[in-house]
Amino acid sequence: MNSPVIGITCSWEIDRAAYLSPRDYTDAVRAAGGRPVLLPHTTLESGEAESVLSRIDGLLLSGGTDLDPATFGEEPRFPLKAIDPVRDGFELALSRTALTTGLPVFGICRGIQVLNLAAGGTVYQDLSGQVPGALRHEQDAPRWHPTHTVSIEKGTKLHAILEEALCRVNSFHHQAVRDAAPGFAVSATASDGVVEAIEATDAPFVLGVQWHPENTYRTLASSRRLFAAFVTAARAGSR
Repeated sequence: MNSPVIGITCSWEIDRAAYLSPRDYTDAVRAAGGRPVLLPHTTLESGEAESVLSRIDGLLLSGGTDLDPATFGEEPRFPLKAIDPVRDGFELALSRTALTTGLPVFGICRGIQVLNLAAGGTVYQDLSGQVPGALRHEQDAPRWHPTHTVSIEKGTKLHAILEEALCRVNSFHHQAVRDAAPGFAVSATASDGVVEAIEATDAPFVLGVQWHPENTYRTLASSRRLFAAFVTAARAGSR
């Protein structure tokens, strides 16, 4: 059985001038049978997104800093955190190209927001100021500890993968999907109505989740199923 190559996007630490990727991403991919490679972000010239994606079998959009509100046509508002415009441009370009080529895509936390924007959806800049009665989505707890429940929509790909209607998740975000992009369905929500997962309705595997399954794959079967389904889809289309 071949090991499909999974490209994982990175964060950038300004003070150290270093690309960073938490090891849980690569460990979760490897545990599912994939071969992880890191994708350091740069400014892409014409055709370079296609070149990057031609070398991988699946794209994992990782978590990280806030999206620049300029990418979705808004002025910055408090409490916007650190932004990385080069990373925004890199990931949006890769996502748009992947959507046109049918490459499997898995978006995690920030990654679900990037995926949704790339496909034409919208994003909340800050839940506390834009969603009345919002839960606390930035937990003060270990990363492996689930702190709230999400409801999984029956009949969705996510429901078929997780094999459950309710799922406990960890949560580290204050931005979130607002309106799902055309061609996407909302496949999970929190009790406050915040979108927790989206999926493309006409693709084998284009899925985003707002939580961090890479931090819980060792302890939660639901997280292992997500990575297994992603790697299986990447293997099916591997070159």
